Amino acid sequence: MATMKRKATINDVARVAGVSKGLVSFALNDRPGVSAETRDRILAVARELDYRPSVSARSLSTRTSYAFGLVIARDPEILGADPFFPSFIAGVERVLTTEGRALVLSVVSDEQHEATVYRTLAADARVDGVFLTDLRHDDPRLALLQELGMPAVTLGRPATSRAQESADPSLTGPSPFPAVVLDDTEGVAALAQHLLDLGHRRIAHVTGPRRMQHATRRGEAFARTLDAAGVASDLVLETDFTAAAGASATDRLLALADAPTAIVYGNDPMAIAGIGIAHERGLRVPDDLSVAGFDDSELARYVYPSLTSVRTDPLSWGESAARMLLRLLAEGHADDIELEPAHVVVRASTGPVRTRATA
Repeated sequence: MATMKRKATINDVARVAGVSKGLVSFALNDRPGVSAETRDRILAVARELDYRPSVSARSLSTRTSYAFGLVIARDPEILGADPFFPSFIAGVERVLTTEGRALVLSVVSDEQHEATVYRTLAADARVDGVFLTDLRHDDPRLALLQELGMPAVTLGRPATSRAQESADPSLTGPSPFPAVVLDDTEGVAALAQHLLDLGHRRIAHVTGPRRMQHATRRGEAFARTLDAAGVASDLVLETDFTAAAGASATDRLLALADAPTAIVYGNDPMAIAGIGIAHERGLRVPDDLSVAGFDDSELARYVYPSLTSVRTDPLSWGESAARMLLRLLAEGHADDIELEPAHVVVRASTGPVRTRATA
């Protein structure tokens, strides 16, 4: 009968290397007090014995949890339909696994519960830092994390206030945390211009919740582009980002007496749902209606017709955020990172506005 091979322990490493258990711990945790020659010998023995220190033991000795936190205040059904977070989390995990760290994910249904989760994570020392997403106007989480002494990295820079941001969308206030920034307004404005260049003059925008800074920011960039062309920018519907909400918004828009010839959605699932509703109504995309999404998820390439969308690359966003948080913990500070701006990927779902025949 086969027997399982016994895992090497720190005592085994100490015995083979001819040093104390404490010195092995110092060497493995890269702490001072170990000569370079001795450290190299200990590390070589650890590799030879395939020794992997227990995360719980390392946590006790270094007072480090070796985990980062991500708290998302969205309905789980909404989160499951949003392609951004799975890709973002994959990017975070790609970096953390190579560093021997884990991601603690908490999905909560409301912002009050969200604050409780942050306090619990801090009180139990379950994470060493957190990623702050879905920034809101006058976001209370910034002060809360400062109060808790929790290191954090924000996705985007917090705005000073909603009133100030509305007056000047580029204005941001001081943030206590470093940020990974991706300019999504450039992609949104380019998408609006793309539709204008195709001759569309009745363009609708189906957005996410306006309490989120990115929804307001994108909406204002879209409206500025239409306004500059002398085109009305008031055809806007706010949703919760679900495909069902996208379908409902499409039904309402297409029922209008002066229905839009193009609809832009806040994410790809809503846009794909919109294509389905258009087909149900007997409309051809893009001959009768142009449709565009946001995030350029993998499905955008394979839906019929293939979906024009704004690419943001959440995988790279996750990787950059994870590296920044590691740097913040190691060095005590980290500079903001500016990622490549979002850009439009044009596919088959957008086309020239149809010229209506006159009697």
